[in-house]
Amino acid sequence: MQNYGLFPALWGPFVELRQLQSQTNRMFDGGGRNQRQSDGNWPPVNLWPGDDSLIVTAEMPGVAQDDIEPTVRENTLIIAGKRSPSTEDGDAAWHRRERPSGAFSRSIRLPLRVDPDKVEARAENGVLEVEMSPPDAERPRKIEVKAS
Repeated sequence: MQNYGLFPALWGPFVELRQLQSQTNRMFDGGGRNQRQSDGNWPPVNLWPGDDSLIVTAEMPGVAQDDIEPTVRENTLIIAGKRSPSTEDGDAAWHRRERPSGAFSRSIRLPLRVDPDKVEARAENGVLEVEMSPPDAERPRKIEVKAS
């Protein structure tokens, strides 16, 4: 490796190329946008079956509890809401702005239908947890086998 003075890691023949690649990657993954996050990648979610329910958690840092609107329709969970800007100064000359603000919506297809009357949502420390149960008619039932 060539020595480029006191800061060899700050300059080299491929530094500009790596910067261009990083900027291009941010453009395509949404990291540099300040607009609606309705493209299906925010908020990030985890989904797993509980004992008698289905549980979804969504990371939503900076979103007030009153600004979250989860909705369940058959086998789809919709998490909608809005994140307020971190500052009210709209004329700020941002050096870097990666945290999105504004309205968002994400639809998550569930592996089963859920009963809208058996849905509970809780938010704590920037994480939304939604616990849903299937309708009683769709729950598996154990069938007793009788001797003939």
